[in-house]
Amino acid sequence: MKIALISGTSGMVGMQLLHQLLQTKEYEAVLSIGRRKLALKHSKLIQIDGELSKIGSWEWEEKVRSQSLSGEYHQLLKTIASKSAEIHAFSSLGTTIKSAGSKDNFYKVDHDLVIGFARWAKGLGASKFLYVSATGADPSSSIFYNKVKGETEADLKAVGFDYLGLFRPSLLLGNRNEFRFGEAVASIVLKPLVWLKLAKNIRPIHDHQVAKAMVRKAGEATNSSVEVISSGQMQDLSK
Repeated sequence: MKIALISGTSGMVGMQLLHQLLQTKEYEAVLSIGRRKLALKHSKLIQIDGELSKIGSWEWEEKVRSQSLSGEYHQLLKTIASKSAEIHAFSSLGTTIKSAGSKDNFYKVDHDLVIGFARWAKGLGASKFLYVSATGADPSSSIFYNKVKGETEADLKAVGFDYLGLFRPSLLLGNRNEFRFGEAVASIVLKPLVWLKLAKNIRPIHDHQVAKAMVRKAGEATNSSVEVISSGQMQDLSK
């Protein structure tokens, strides 16, 4: 059995990623992990909600069983418990300092929740972890956002997945839940690069392109334990 775990589905890339995972035949089940459930139903989708900062102590099996009125998830739970499932985890967790309210709160979401989810996924037997980072991610960066993304990447490497895919998109295009003035201006300025097909690693990239690239990469065989996927590579993978 092939299972996908996903966290961050309320975000722009996360929503597209969930759509891709539900549509592909690669995965028999998709477990969405979040603070609250989405208003969405699908035969492959199982939603597990709770306080993400406490995911390590979740009784997640009971959360799944409570949704299994006729025992339809019994085999899934048995397969996970026996470590006989092939599990891939996907994370697009992230926020903004404005939404978080402070740098400390931003760090708790963009670093701590991501690492907590990764460790939980590893404990379930996940062999692959695919993470939406950012262009410029660098733990030694003087830019706080890039520094946090870089530290998150470094700590993900320490979790020890068989494969870790670090996806570094440039400016994202899509339907956000909130207006970001700086990004709106940048998208106007840089959008001609998309039309002219110039500077692939700099020009904006659509949320669905990132999602498609992640699912495609997860399905590929690779000899690399850690791989950085640039924005340009994502655009090629999503064709």
